[in-house]
Amino acid sequence: MDGIASDVAVGVKRSSDELLSGSLYNSPNSSVTANGSDSKKLRVEDSMDSPPSRVIHIRKLPNEVSETEVIALGLPFGKVTNILMLKGKNQAFLELGTEEAAVTMVNYYTAVTPQVRNVPVFIQYSNHKELKTDSALNQRAQAVLQAVSAVQEGGSPSSAAGESVLTPAPSPVLRIIIDNMFYPVTLDVLQQIFSKFGTVMKIITFTKNNQFQALLQFSDPVNAQQAKLSLDGQNIYNSCCTLRIDFSKLVNLNVKYNNDKSRDYTRPELPAGDGQPPVDPSVAATLSKDSTSLLGAISPLSAAAAAAAAAGRVALSGHSGPGGVLLVSNLNEEMVTPQSLFTLFGVYGDVQRVKILYNKKDSALIQMSDGNQAQLSMSHLNGQKMYGKIIRVTLSKHQTVQLPREGLDDQGLTKDFTSSPLHRFKKPGSKNFQNIFPPSATLHLSNIPENVTEEDLRLLFSNSGGTVKAFKFFQDRKMALLQMSTVEEAIQALIDLHNYDMGRGHRLRVSFSKSTI
Repeated sequence: MDGIASDVAVGVKRSSDELLSGSLYNSPNSSVTANGSDSKKLRVEDSMDSPPSRVIHIRKLPNEVSETEVIALGLPFGKVTNILMLKGKNQAFLELGTEEAAVTMVNYYTAVTPQVRNVPVFIQYSNHKELKTDSALNQRAQAVLQAVSAVQEGGSPSSAAGESVLTPAPSPVLRIIIDNMFYPVTLDVLQQIFSKFGTVMKIITFTKNNQFQALLQFSDPVNAQQAKLSLDGQNIYNSCCTLRIDFSKLVNLNVKYNNDKSRDYTRPELPAGDGQPPVDPSVAATLSKDSTSLLGAISPLSAAAAAAAAAGRVALSGHSGPGGVLLVSNLNEEMVTPQSLFTLFGVYGDVQRVKILYNKKDSALIQMSDGNQAQLSMSHLNGQKMYGKIIRVTLSKHQTVQLPREGLDDQGLTKDFTSSPLHRFKKPGSKNFQNIFPPSATLHLSNIPENVTEEDLRLLFSNSGGTVKAFKFFQDRKMALLQMSTVEEAIQALIDLHNYDMGRGHRLRVSFSKSTI
């Protein structure tokens, strides 16, 4: 039997208001008083059923940590709108632009322990809904936040008190070295990771000094700067494929061929040039001039994995890895079935087997195709509500899910989905790889028959037990966006209606969307 982690560093424990020494931090539902006692022990309470907040509380930060390093923890998940540093207590509060971004951040760091300067830190929801700070008390932190926000929004970094907070990016081209490369890293993986920070125009990959390297050109230097700040030092896959990023001395890449070694996304008509060197001679001459030492690079997020930091927009590798079995607990045992778990977890990978535990029916084992899919599922679904209960998702000690012995009736608690036609990621290069998003209230519908109207779809999704708040057809009417009133209702609707028979051989396809209506 798998043990369920009872006191993980992230998301399960939440501290109280006495942490807010000397701050002007208030929420609409609470009043905060300053407390100057550093010796007072932290009161912690179980927040298993506590609502998420877009304010994240970070504890046990190393001494002399910078505001930029704290902001970098939240950057990959969305806009950071406020920060409060409590340096005397080695704590900080980070406010994200949306609650969805905060949920994604906490879920991800449940799976991967966040580190700052190689020191593990604790991340959890705050019990306040917004962060209000007095700029006079928090001036330095606000200046850094403004500078990073300018980079996020494509503007120019500002400076405060005569001090430059972020130096202008010298080039739109990044030089990327992959250390500890256990799995292959493709052009498409790089493009998906880095495109979160701006338009990727060109990529060239090559091997130098027995290391896989790449040159990647953004459309704007500020996008390159933001990507470097957020991704330098992160791992593409769990505990391997570490990104080392610096600016290249090149300001423009000249790509001759579109193949598995190089690509110009602005010129799809380029030939494949099989067998030809992808690097232009002028580029090759400059490669030797680029610095290969990244020892001086600051790594604000050295332990985070870029795959989930890019909010799941990383292609699943297709390579089997360790830890492909998940333990899911706190399930609604009256409602849950192997099929419902297969449908929900199938959004993030190809579910092979599901086993609801006979003696503990609020827990289940789910076997994914590989460890990367298991990590992705855990980062997005841990802490979400399913059938009215907040589920917990952790990696299991088991390597496989055992099927019941032949002739043994396990009451339908175990099911083998290995040959299911509903797997989303079997086909190499499928668009499903690019459309992996956290659970959201907005659903993407596809494969809609011509004769089905908006009213038909609104009625269908209302019957799943929720309220349809908004609807929008795409131009060809084969796809649509449909917004439920809550994320929980959207999860329920996806479980009930993905693969729903719409008639004439049309099976409705449902996934989560990053868009809003």
